[in-house]
Amino acid sequence: MAQTPDPTQLSSPTGMPRLRRVLTLWDLVFYGIILVMPIAPIPLFGIAQKLSRGHFVSTILVAMVAMMLTAVSYGRMAARYPAAGSAYTYVGRGLNPHLGFLTGWAMVLDYLIQPLFNGILGALTIQRFFPEIPYPVLAALFIGFMTFLNLRGIRTTARASLVLMAFMCTVIGAFVLLALRYLFHTAGWHGIFSLEPFYNPRTFDLRTMWTGTSFAALTYIGFDGVTTLAEDVENPRQNIMRAILLVCLFTGIAGGLQVYLGQRVWPDYATFPQLETAFMDVTRRVGGQTLFQALGVVLILSCVGAGLTGQVGVARLLFGMGRDNVIPRGFFAYLDPKRNTPTRNIWLIGIVAYIGAMLISYEQAGEILNFGAFLAFMGVNLATFWQFAVLRQPGRRRRWFVDIVMPLSGFLFCLWIWLGLKTPAKVVGGLWLLAGLAYGAFKTRGFQAAPAMIDFTEL
Repeated sequence: MAQTPDPTQLSSPTGMPRLRRVLTLWDLVFYGIILVMPIAPIPLFGIAQKLSRGHFVSTILVAMVAMMLTAVSYGRMAARYPAAGSAYTYVGRGLNPHLGFLTGWAMVLDYLIQPLFNGILGALTIQRFFPEIPYPVLAALFIGFMTFLNLRGIRTTARASLVLMAFMCTVIGAFVLLALRYLFHTAGWHGIFSLEPFYNPRTFDLRTMWTGTSFAALTYIGFDGVTTLAEDVENPRQNIMRAILLVCLFTGIAGGLQVYLGQRVWPDYATFPQLETAFMDVTRRVGGQTLFQALGVVLILSCVGAGLTGQVGVARLLFGMGRDNVIPRGFFAYLDPKRNTPTRNIWLIGIVAYIGAMLISYEQAGEILNFGAFLAFMGVNLATFWQFAVLRQPGRRRRWFVDIVMPLSGFLFCLWIWLGLKTPAKVVGGLWLLAGLAYGAFKTRGFQAAPAMIDFTEL
């Protein structure tokens, strides 16, 4: 393994300006909840119910165990390496720079897929309101609208995100209350309390649970974004880890409640009119057309916001990679002279998103997202084990459970979920990873030189 830099060298020299540590633990938790979104499991509901044969609640809770083990690793590495880049930084500095490059390469795939993922869901949700319009037309309009706004330099603001969050919580709160009322009126307390969403002996199967968990893990994507604030938070060595754990715990419990009620309201997953927007039908059953339309609006707005942010984020990431000559500079490092935006990259992402929306399904897009994400999660767990169990710090005793058992358990849990992905996602992700491996070998003369750096601060 390559020699690990001294983390003290990452700090600013004495007398240099430093960021003020003004964020509290609860500021971080709120920020993490915004990143993950309180409705995270809702767009996955129909597909996840089908994949797990009605055990989406259990798959969310199983995935939560893997995420919380990984969250501890993220928190420990964030305290040791408080720099932008998240998993890319932790694996590159904590394990090996070439493995760090491959981790970054896998993360680039995730960022490329996000506008496509949101474009598919946005178009499918709009189609529930206008079923007469063909999906290819809606996908073109939705992705084209996002591309147009980003070309104009228009992005969502923090205030818009807070308004959307408030609206989202209002709709979900209304659903919970109306679902409880519906279940009590139709079946009494037995309708509300049941073990079937957790374990139904008629449909339970370990293999389908494995596949379902691999898809349900999408619920937690984004939790690691908390680590980007490591230089702004009070007591980062403790609060980063606590915040990530609390975000994962909140997501698992709140998401599990939504899914539990949805399953009790509509137990037969085989009868959904459309799997990708199945939760809209659940809300209509308990709250009528008003709640159906409200949830549809929430989904569309969240797709627009996430799509705008994702598209401009990956465009800037590609610009940074082009500027640093990681990828061809002539195309990717171009900036529009009038708007100072990477317009070629924005156009490219829009075109790729539309073509992808015509070729792959919403489920496949989600699994490709998980391919890169769980490679990064495994890398962070291994880097934590290497840093704290193998290298260790002078004068620090090894703690077997925290330094060895937890990171290796997190690695094995994430590996189990990653192996459960379906073949198309593994093929696409594997080809992307092979391309990165070949490109990395070429740029470093057979891994003899230092790898090219990917500047994730552009996001």
